[in-house]
Amino acid sequence: MGFDRYHEPPEELSQKVRTFARMITSLIEEAEAISWYEQRMSVEKDVQARAIMKNAQGEEFKHFGMNSCCVRRRTGARS
Repeated sequence: MGFDRYHEPPEELSQKVRTFARMITSLIEEAEAISWYEQRMSVEKDVQARAIMKNAQGEEFKHFGMNSCCVRRRTGARS
């Protein structure tokens, strides 16, 4: 993650806040990957290739969920 992801000087942020920023970046990346697989599957003609992509997308959903739960626990967010 580059420093352009921070809105404050990185050296002034605590390790906890920097870890939080990394986790949010991971959520963004997982969401992008989910979308990319959806787009690829929509145009892929090969059934076997589409099935592999669907499986890979499912893994991205799992990663997104795990990361999201971790962020919620660390921030004490409530539903």
